[in-house]
Amino acid sequence: MTIILVDENKRRRLALLSFLEKRGFTVEAAERLAEISVRPGRPESPVMLLASIPEPASPFLAGLRKLKRAWASLPVIALVTPEASGTVMPFVDEGVIDQAVHPAGLAGIYSAVRAEELKAGLLRTTEACRQSIHRLKKEHLNDARRAMELEEIYETTLENFMTALDMRDVETYGHSKTVARYSHVLAEALGISDPKTLDNIRRGALLHDAGKIAIPDAILKKPGPLTAPEWEKIKRHPALGYGLIKDVKLVREVGNIILCHHEKFDGTGYPRGLKKSAIPLEARIFAVADTLDAITSHRPYRSEGDFASARAEIVRNAGTQFDPRIVEAFSAMDLNVWERIRFQTTRIIPAADNYSLPAAKK
Repeated sequence: MTIILVDENKRRRLALLSFLEKRGFTVEAAERLAEISVRPGRPESPVMLLASIPEPASPFLAGLRKLKRAWASLPVIALVTPEASGTVMPFVDEGVIDQAVHPAGLAGIYSAVRAEELKAGLLRTTEACRQSIHRLKKEHLNDARRAMELEEIYETTLENFMTALDMRDVETYGHSKTVARYSHVLAEALGISDPKTLDNIRRGALLHDAGKIAIPDAILKKPGPLTAPEWEKIKRHPALGYGLIKDVKLVREVGNIILCHHEKFDGTGYPRGLKKSAIPLEARIFAVADTLDAITSHRPYRSEGDFASARAEIVRNAGTQFDPRIVEAFSAMDLNVWERIRFQTTRIIPAADNYSLPAAKK
């Protein structure tokens, strides 16, 4: 740290210069305050002023006040005799002078210089920390904004992917969105409140049939009964779906629904024949949501059922196809809840025969 030493007394100035330089300080000596130019130091080369207060003190102190106003960060140590302390104290109170020590007390001068050096170091560290915090906050804000944008893109991509898959069969259009919402609400009814877990259950429900993208239309849309080989291909879609998206940082709840959504509580499901609590909770929740939508949706081989009939069917299969605890939570809810969800999530698309290609030009 550079010390600017101002003292009209040449002998004392030279003695202080020698004393401070021997202790490793860089010192610039001047006879008068007017020789000091305003030069706010950079953080890496800070400066302090060590000034002997002459008699009369008032003109010098007025000049010191002017210098401090122009160079607010400059620490000022005043060398003042006890007789002149009354004149100096108002300037200490004002903040023009940071410390006042006796000009003959070398130990006191050294202590004051070291204290101001340490204080300057702390101020530099504090400022560096403040700037780092400001930068980190700005980066965090930008990262949060980018994360939100990516999250929106991710959600839109998932929904568009499953909408496109649903549209392979007009009869099941909107199925994925509906069961995703059913699963979310049913999970909440079971006491699941963690937002991330609920969101992952919704995503898993949305993507549950992703594996059907690998099933040929000839099988997926076949109007008649499936042959044994065809049925075996259909039964592969949970594993195919899991394999399709497991590399996309698949979280547990999402993967469990995709892989286990056709398991049954009594162990007669597929692909692994899991039973009771061996079936992940989120997959057991989804099984009820999926059946609710299946019964209340139109199919080529039957008309849609009402929600009361769907509830009766689900209750009838508690303990075999479904977890009784989940059925109980489902049954306790008003049917209007499920009807409202269906109304909000179902999308109606025009029949394909409402469109026609433009006539060819002759």
